[in-house]
Amino acid sequence: MPKLSAVLVALGLVAVGAVGVTPAQASAEPSITVQQGRTQPVFSYADAVREHVYVESPVDSDSDGKLDRVRVDIIRPKESGPGLKVPVIIDESPYYDNSGRGNESERKVYDAEGNLAKFPLFYDNYFVPRGYAVLNVDMIGTTKSEGCPDVGGRADVLGGKAVIDWLNGRATAYREDGTPAVADWTTGKSAMIGKSYDGTLANAVAATGVKGLETIVPISAISSWYKYQRSNGVIYNFDYMSYLARVVDTDPIAKCAAVRAGMDAQDGDDTGNYNAFWAERDYIAGTLGDVSKVRASVFVVHTVNDLNVKPDNFSTWWKGLADRNVPRKIWVGQYQHVDPFDFEGRRDLWVDTLHRWFDFWLLGVKNGIMNEPRADVQTGPTSWTTQRDWPAPLGVKLSLRPGADGSLGLLPAKKDTTATFTDVRQSEDAMVADIGTEKPGRVAFTTGELPANLRLSGTPVVDLRVALDKPTSNLTALLVDFGEDSRVDWRRGQGITTLTEETCHGESTASDDGCYKKVVGNVATRPLEIVARGWIDVQNRDSLSTSSPLPEGQYGTVKWETLPQDYTFKKGHRLGLVIAGTDSTYSGERATGATVTVDLSKSKVEFPLALGSLIFDLVKDKVKWHGPKQLDLPVPEARLY
Repeated sequence: MPKLSAVLVALGLVAVGAVGVTPAQASAEPSITVQQGRTQPVFSYADAVREHVYVESPVDSDSDGKLDRVRVDIIRPKESGPGLKVPVIIDESPYYDNSGRGNESERKVYDAEGNLAKFPLFYDNYFVPRGYAVLNVDMIGTTKSEGCPDVGGRADVLGGKAVIDWLNGRATAYREDGTPAVADWTTGKSAMIGKSYDGTLANAVAATGVKGLETIVPISAISSWYKYQRSNGVIYNFDYMSYLARVVDTDPIAKCAAVRAGMDAQDGDDTGNYNAFWAERDYIAGTLGDVSKVRASVFVVHTVNDLNVKPDNFSTWWKGLADRNVPRKIWVGQYQHVDPFDFEGRRDLWVDTLHRWFDFWLLGVKNGIMNEPRADVQTGPTSWTTQRDWPAPLGVKLSLRPGADGSLGLLPAKKDTTATFTDVRQSEDAMVADIGTEKPGRVAFTTGELPANLRLSGTPVVDLRVALDKPTSNLTALLVDFGEDSRVDWRRGQGITTLTEETCHGESTASDDGCYKKVVGNVATRPLEIVARGWIDVQNRDSLSTSSPLPEGQYGTVKWETLPQDYTFKKGHRLGLVIAGTDSTYSGERATGATVTVDLSKSKVEFPLALGSLIFDLVKDKVKWHGPKQLDLPVPEARLY
């Protein structure tokens, strides 16, 4: 081994220096070794140090007169210590003793000494042998941490930040017996990774600007809790934040009842407006976190059909990072709420890409990952494209305008042409069924057959001129692809089916292996797909913070973004726009019953297109076209984690 290490040093394949990577021949003990731009598994996983500490946070979320302590479970190479300092990978989660982590819902399992015998997911199995410490952190108020969860607020965020501070000598931690614990085995360079709530915590802590957090990998993560539970004043679920706090807190109900009651009192469900409660939970431009403070590089992973953590959470975060030139990378998939480890055919690539990402940002390995195209985008059930950025660079905007005859084209309708519908509560199935037949609860418009493929990449904008006979109405806009096709079936099983055969990534022990079941993507052939959705409460047309009723009978402009998408409408298909009232599929709102009149001559929808997709001629149908009459579009199952 010394001879091999000497050769590697001579070839420049072993990094040496400030990050704690040392040449193997300098010691009989293993040291971090790099070959072909990747750290190598030279440390024993079975012999790794397994320990736990309690980091003191700056909050007393349960008001018991004591600062909350955060439980941190640690696994690190046996050789790590003052003589070999290692970087840290953190998965902070509220799910370790309830829903579990990953597709197989793994929970923490403890040994007789109270240390973890099983760390959920593969991060420990894979990265500890390569010279990393892995920390599984119990979010405040969950599993073995003290306090009460406040769902994205001060306790959630500052508890995680305290762990980064401890790793860098700025906070205090204690062992089980009350003695101080010092992290003298780490460089202080840390990463946070995780899916859903875990990734949200990574976004939140990064938005505080904490020093020592070098990179984050937020997967299907929230950047604004308002966007998670609201769309322009339209409420998805009532009293959801207190509900989620109860789900992740397995302590007796009474312990944090007052905190949950406070959430219900402060969340503004009576109006749907953005207020101080949501500003605290906004990591793009909030009172606790702000994207302008982000010091860490960011590797975003999200799916455009995730209707749990809806994709505007990644698109607005991504834009904020781009505006500030934060070093970044992105994978955009077409599934529902799915981890990239379970993207069909991408598991090995994901593990290798993540490996190279951490090696570069935590150990300074020169592997070229930042010189590669920034974005990987799924374009079909098993097809992906790599491109310079996302949305597709050098894009163009196409404005399509609804016509009085139900057409959707390039030219505006004649002056004073209108269409009318009533705000009723109905499902998306009903909204898009039997297009071409007039229905009182919606208006619909379609192009003729597309003469070429049309790739939407980014966030469509709906721009309507409307009048109401009541102070407000909920509005839904659906962009629809009409055409029989086999597409990713994200509506069923999150878009994947789990098999029995496993693949292994990393080393194993009897109680903790790195092996997980394979998956395949689900595909369904249907006559249409709802490509993008957007909702707004008309009284929030000018402000998310202030309700402004529209004077009865007076026209006003209502302009809003749908959820982002990356989708190709195929040649011969039709593109449709449906405008309706309250969406019962994704909203808990009641319909207002308002009559909505749309001034078609001053209304349009803007499509962001990839360059090369622009259609120069949209030919109308010679006879009126009718869409599928009866539809049964499965509603994707709710999955928090």
